[in-house]
Amino acid sequence: MADSQSKKQLLHLVFGGELTSLKGMEFRDLDDLDIVGVFPDYESARKAWKAKAQASVDNAHMRYFVVHLHRLLDPEKD
Repeated sequence: MADSQSKKQLLHLVFGGELTSLKGMEFRDLDDLDIVGVFPDYESARKAWKAKAQASVDNAHMRYFVVHLHRLLDPEKD
């Protein structure tokens, strides 16, 4: 428990969905977005992203993303 308190929390969001085109970043159906979760650090978010991306490899239009929420919440720090 002490280790998790000493480690700085940098929130990351992992989400994905089917894109309308391979060339863009517009989602086919916003109601069908897969919100994987919010993670306390980049490494755990990357692991979740990788698992979801690999699970959807057969659908070329499916994309997953990692959003650095900590940068959006406090942009002056970066």
